[in-house]
Amino acid sequence: MPELSIFKSLAPYHIISYGTLLGTEFFQTFVGGIVSYQALPRPQFSQLQQKLFPVYFGLQTAFPAILALTYPGSKLLGIQSGLQGVLADTWGALFPIATIFVTSLANWAIIGPATTSIMRERKHQETRDGKKYYDQGPHSEEMNKLNSAFSSMHGLSSLLNLAGFIMTCWYGVSLAERIQ
Repeated sequence: MPELSIFKSLAPYHIISYGTLLGTEFFQTFVGGIVSYQALPRPQFSQLQQKLFPVYFGLQTAFPAILALTYPGSKLLGIQSGLQGVLADTWGALFPIATIFVTSLANWAIIGPATTSIMRERKHQETRDGKKYYDQGPHSEEMNKLNSAFSSMHGLSSLLNLAGFIMTCWYGVSLAERIQ
């Protein structure tokens, strides 16, 4: 049974935050998104993602900040707690945590809203064209531009998300090294 004094330490909050971040990223990237895409018709899948992604990217942005603030120090190893400890460990903590934060913030504040805007414009173009964006071609020049823009933004968002996931794993390895 753990000592109750551990709750005065940053360590349990750090580990729980890290686990929540990794689990959320893994599930959304490799399970939830894929299963939803396969199970739902495109319009419903699109609506679901429009509601999920702001929450997901918001959590993915908040958790690196929480990780930085709850970074557990070690008197034995001479490592400071909190942000000072993160700043002192450039490659093991600062680089991965900062990368997760920046890629997630870009998705949450810029890429996600831009992608949603393109999706809405594409919906309006479907009404003008009398044809769904995913119907067999040919498509209007405007729809082709919107489809291309959506593909680019979606690809960039996926790349940023994958970079964040890889950095979360990298940070997990760094954290594990400290446990040994």
